[in-house]
Amino acid sequence: MAISVSIVEDVQDTRNGLRELLNGANGFACLSTYPTAEAALAGVPAEKPDVVLVDINLPGMNGIECVAKLKVQLPQLRALMMTTYEDRELIFNSLRAGASGYLLKNATHGELIQAIEQVHAGGAPMSMQIARKVVEHFHQIAKPSSDVEKLTEREREILGLLAEGYLYKEISDKLGISFHTVKTHIHVIYEKLHVQSRTQATAKYFGR
Repeated sequence: MAISVSIVEDVQDTRNGLRELLNGANGFACLSTYPTAEAALAGVPAEKPDVVLVDINLPGMNGIECVAKLKVQLPQLRALMMTTYEDRELIFNSLRAGASGYLLKNATHGELIQAIEQVHAGGAPMSMQIARKVVEHFHQIAKPSSDVEKLTEREREILGLLAEGYLYKEISDKLGISFHTVKTHIHVIYEKLHVQSRTQATAKYFGR
């Protein structure tokens, strides 16, 4: 079945462009588009899309608040933030609100499609610049953990690439292994480290 997506974006040209991209991509369907958070809150809960793309800088209620309110009504909803901002506070506020990923608007169409696939699969895609800021943050505050020593050499290699901001597909290509194998390794890594997200795993990696 197609991955159903709703879009919350105030710029009409961007909104229309995203809708055309999704409807033209194999395995995707754009359910709806909204120019404001308020409109999204009125429509998205009834539609129950798999993924919602949300701009942060919206008129009225901002995208972060919108995601927080949507997650209350739809806990399983995957939210992917789209923004021009690399501000660290906005990044972490978005993640705290329940966003599963954070993508800069200069991402290519291919990167966006891949990010939506990853979010839908339970991943946490981030633009490279964003991932670096997350890494820098946890590098500063991370506490030592011996859990990393439990990982195999391959698992440590994958975790290192994950911490550097590589996407699952990029790790797959770089190491010459399948996308499914990467996902399986990362699932095992999360279990061994007792974490549930890329950011938590990164924190333990830099706290070795």
